[in-house]
This record gives sequence, structure tokens and C-alpha cells, in this order.
Amino acid sequence: MRHPSMTTCHLPDQTPLGASPLSDNSWQFSVWAPFHNRVDVHFPDYQRPALPMQRNHLGYHHAVANEISPGAKYLYQLDGSHKRPDPASRFQPEGVHGPSQLIDLRNFAWTDSNWQGIPLENSVFYELHVGTFTPEGTFSALIPQLDQLADLGITTIELMPIAQFSGTRNWGYDGVYPFAPQNSYGSPHALQQFVNDAHAKGLAVALDVVYNHLGPEGNYLSEYAPYFTEHYKTPWGTAINFDGPHSDEVRRFFIENALYWLEHFHFDALRLDAVHSVYDASAYPFFAELSDSVSALSHRLGRKIHLIAESDLNNVNVLRSSQTGGYGMDGQWSDDFHHSIHTLLTKETSGYYADFGSIHHLAKTLENGWYYSGQYSKYRQRRHGNSPSGLRPSNFVVCNQNHDQVGNRVLGDRLASLVDFEALKLAAGITLLSPFVPMLFMGEEYAEKAAFQYFTSHTDTNLAQAVTRGRAEEFRAFGWTAAVPDPQAESTFTSSKLNHHLATTEPHKTLRRFYQTLLHFRHRHSLGTATSIATTEFDHASALLLTLTSIPCRFAMLFHFRDEQSTLHLQLPPGPWTNVFDSAAVSWRGPGANLPAQTILDGATEIHLQPYSFIVFEQSLSTSE
Repeated sequence: MRHPSMTTCHLPDQTPLGASPLSDNSWQFSVWAPFHNRVDVHFPDYQRPALPMQRNHLGYHHAVANEISPGAKYLYQLDGSHKRPDPASRFQPEGVHGPSQLIDLRNFAWTDSNWQGIPLENSVFYELHVGTFTPEGTFSALIPQLDQLADLGITTIELMPIAQFSGTRNWGYDGVYPFAPQNSYGSPHALQQFVNDAHAKGLAVALDVVYNHLGPEGNYLSEYAPYFTEHYKTPWGTAINFDGPHSDEVRRFFIENALYWLEHFHFDALRLDAVHSVYDASAYPFFAELSDSVSALSHRLGRKIHLIAESDLNNVNVLRSSQTGGYGMDGQWSDDFHHSIHTLLTKETSGYYADFGSIHHLAKTLENGWYYSGQYSKYRQRRHGNSPSGLRPSNFVVCNQNHDQVGNRVLGDRLASLVDFEALKLAAGITLLSPFVPMLFMGEEYAEKAAFQYFTSHTDTNLAQAVTRGRAEEFRAFGWTAAVPDPQAESTFTSSKLNHHLATTEPHKTLRRFYQTLLHFRHRHSLGTATSIATTEFDHASALLLTLTSIPCRFAMLFHFRDEQSTLHLQLPPGPWTNVFDSAAVSWRGPGANLPAQTILDGATEIHLQPYSFIVFEQSLSTSE
């Protein structure tokens, strides 16, 4: 094999991290390794001496290699000792302990030059796990599913984390190479193809990224540089160093990672995992710097890019602009929305569900975005949250199921295994017709039967045992006594794979059509741009009236959470109202609507509601007076 011509040179500090092409057969290498005086690049496929790198004052090591082809593998040797993969590796074909691979992303034939993204107020997210969504579990296998997802009415596919993790089975939150797509899912070029094809179908693509910790196996960052700090502790161990000595370079690593996914793979949004577990006391927080950097990239590329935080703090600063001291996030997951619905439907009161359970919790969350805005939390045993006043509905992403709320149950049981068909439709209605940004969890739309359980494939035996023990301890607060499925067992993974054929059989087929109808109704009436939102509570009947104005119509939606019939005396705003949707209708396999379709109401009305049902009334504003 012909070996490359090697040169060592001084490159500027802002040379892209990792290995990046200068020309077809010339590559530049940059790694931050201030702990080491010498770093060499080794090419296992080439029989020649290692390439020494040049160190600068910040501890960056740089080199250029000529006459080397894409696909070549390489390792860094630290001070003549250990050989390690590149922390900014673009691909790990042999897993977390193997060599990194040179990947040239420049030549992909993108066809989405006219793509400008989708505003959050018009968005509907669909969260999926690449490994379990299809039998193949690959990026390429997602492509044939795009038509079905577009037809359903979702606008944005959200991928759970895909950064390289140990083994072939994992939720993705144990990633250790933030720049490298998981090798068992496919190549970086396959990921580019998936995003390109999604855009061709009118679908945006979001990526879940993890900047609060790295996984335990194959994590060599601490051998290179002070990426971690003992000053803070997280649920996963030592925290990432975002505010201590040398933290400027740590921030650069993760910000460059975010921009890498957005620019080179054309992702439309990033979902930032557990921002409440990022500890940063600096005057210019990491997330504010990240949002400013992404905003500049969005402006340069001429397309909408969104940052959405997962946070359980109910802290408005997450959504305030960086110019006013906030993080500058565009949206945030609202746990209060999920918990309010879940407790009303399942009557569960253990763990954090102890803070919810009444129709009042749901009503106030619908009005504000979250419920706890300074009130005492029984679960936390302290006051929790601050006021979200002034925020837009599109600042909140809501769901009745997601990977956490399903997968972190002891058996990974979905809502479909906990409640009946009518309650599933009710959960869909309150989520998809809310003014917020709805999110579905894969398979929810047809009541997938497969559980979504926690699975791993660590090669370290001690680590695998520790993970199993940790899962058992995690469930104590909920009082669940069932045996915890072994995360390491391949059967735990395979039993979590979807069975899309269910969507062609009853009652799954009807539920999917139900979701599709609601989503098309949402889009047709632009419910995400509602200009006024109000609720009326009927606590005795566990029901609420949600009133939305979306020009040129006003909608009154009556949601009923009791398991028996109720009669309500309803006072609608003046003018004629027409009932346009009833979840209890026989056409939706319901017990039968008590109010004939297209009935016109005006003023005070007595409404008879079926168990776990909802009715939507519509009024044209031009005839409301």
C-alpha cells in the first residue's frame, strides 16, 4: 500500500477539530491535548513512521497529511504511550475502542437548497429511536418510512441520540464520540441521505444531543484534556467543565459539535438533553453562547434552526434571550403537561406524579405552559419553578408519551397498556389540539404494543452489572416491584422494536386515522398560532373547556377525564357554535356521540359526555355577534 506524504505545520487555533479534508488527498488534524507535550498521528493501514504534530500555546496539536485517501483509519498516540481514537472522530467503524476513520462530507449531492425549515408554531415532532423503529435499525431503513410519517401529518422527525456508543444497542445517552454517527446505524453519508430525503418530503429533522455527560465506556476525553471537573457532581458522575479553568476550549468542543451537525448534516433543530444537569456559574452561560452561535449559523445559512431544551426546572431563563440573561432556547419540553395528563388517566400518584392529579393542574398548564411557577412541590419538598408569563405557546413542546416517560417505567410499558382505547383518544386530543408544539413518541399513533425498555450492550462486565443495579434503585420511588428487564440482554432490545403492521389492523388502524384527522385539523386551522387561550374547569366532572382563537375561527374544546358519563351545563360565548368533532362517535369505535354531528348551539347548553371523551365546537368569528 502506498503510504502518504506527511508534513507538520502550524495551523490557527480555529482549525476544525478532528480530521478535515483540505483537498481530495490532503487532510488536516487538530486535537486539544494540553496534558501532553507530544501527540503523533498513526495510520494503521500505512507502513511508515507516525506523523508528529505541532503543539501551540493553548495545547492544540496540529498536523497535515498529504496523499491519503478518505476511509483511512488513524489513532493519536499520547506522549509515546497510549494510542487513542480522535475525540472529534467523524466515524468509528470498529466501535468505541477502535481507530477513527477519515470521512469527507463535502461531496454529498444535497438537493435541499431551497429548504428553509419549519416554524415551531407550525411544527409537530415525532420522536424515534433509530435502532428500534425498523427491523434493520439503520438510517437507510428510515427512508421508506418517510411517506407514512408525512401522510400522518407530523412535520419534524426527532432522532434520539446517535453519537457513537459502546456496542450496538443503547438509547444513545451513553455516547462517547459526539461527532460520530453510531456505526451500527450506518455511515455518515447514509445519515446525510436520510436528512436530504426527509427534506424532499417536506419533513424537518431534529437531533437529540447530550452535553451534560458522556457515556462510561470508550470515554477517553479525560486522557486528553480537562473536559471534566470535580467541582460539580451529576447523576452520571463528574460534570463537564463549562465554567472552570480551561473551560473556553471545552465549550468550543461542544459548540463546534452542535454546528457540525447543523451545517454538515442539515439538521433543523437540536434537542438538548437535561440542561438542568449542566452546571455553569459563569456570567455568559454555555447555553447562551451556544444559542448565539447557532443563531449566527442560521443567519448565514438562511434557514430556520431551533434549539429545544429538556429541563425540569420550570425556569423561564431557559427561554429568555441571551441578551437578557437567559439561555436563548427556542423551546422547552413541558413535563407538567405530560404529568397532568398521565395522572388523570392512570390515577398513578407515586414519585413525581404525587404533585399532580386534578383537572386544575392540566387547566393551568394549558394556559401557562407549565403548572409549577413557585408553588410548593410535595415531591421536591420545596417551592418549584417561576412564572412563564409572556412566553408563546410555541415555546413549549408537549406530549403524552416520550422515551423517558415510557422507557423509565420498570417494564417500559406504553400508555396503550395502561388505559383503554377511549382514554388513548382523549390523550391524543388534548395533546394534538393544544396550542403548544405537540410531540408523538414512535408508534403512539397506532397504539404500538411493544414496550420500550432500557437496553445497553456494554462490553465491560462490571459496568453492565452496575447499570442493572442502578436501574433497580431508580424505581424505588415509584413503588414498582416487577423484575427489572436485563438491559444487557439482546431480548430486551428486540422486544422494543416496533411492529408497523399493527397499523393495518383494528383497532390500531382507526387510532392512526384518528391521529391523522386531528393533525390535519390542527394544521388546517393553525392552532399553533392561537391568539387567545382560556380554560374553564369543571372539577366535579373532571373536565375542562379549552377556548382558542385562531383567526377566522374560535374553538371550544371540552375534555372529559371521568370513567363514567357526566352532564355539564356549558355557557359558551355568544353566537352560533357547531360541533365538528366528537371522539365518542361510532366512526372512531366509540360508544356513540350524545350530540348529533353538526349540531348548532347558542348560549347556555346542557352537554352529556361519554367517559374519557372530548368534543370540539367551532365558531366563525364573522357570525359571533
